[in-house]
Amino acid sequence: MPSTLLRVVKVRPDLEKYERWADALDTKFSIFGLPVGWDSILGLIPGVGDAITVIPAALMMKDGYRAGMRKRALGRMAWNTGLDLTLGSVPLVGDIFDFAFKSHKKNVAVLRAEMERTDQMVATQLSD
Repeated sequence: MPSTLLRVVKVRPDLEKYERWADALDTKFSIFGLPVGWDSILGLIPGVGDAITVIPAALMMKDGYRAGMRKRALGRMAWNTGLDLTLGSVPLVGDIFDFAFKSHKKNVAVLRAEMERTDQMVATQLSD
């Protein structure tokens, strides 16, 4: 167990970078007062748009894996990404789904929650 905790402390995802990415991909612009990002805009291009926006999500998951995230959290991130890719690929319905789902924001929230959980575990281990 201690080796896992040391690995988590040593390799930590850059949450600020991923928050900037999530903002750009999910809420960069405002159309009629509603937040729209590059994910929704690129999703209008059949096939290509949704495939491109999977790359940042995959990088988030890779860093989470390297940091020792639990499989449950990685699975949740994979679910969010897979759902966004699958449903986002459906013409018209997928565009509406991309507009509403905000998978990148959800993945950053999972990543942040997991890092906070890990910080609490480390603090508990160090205080014992």
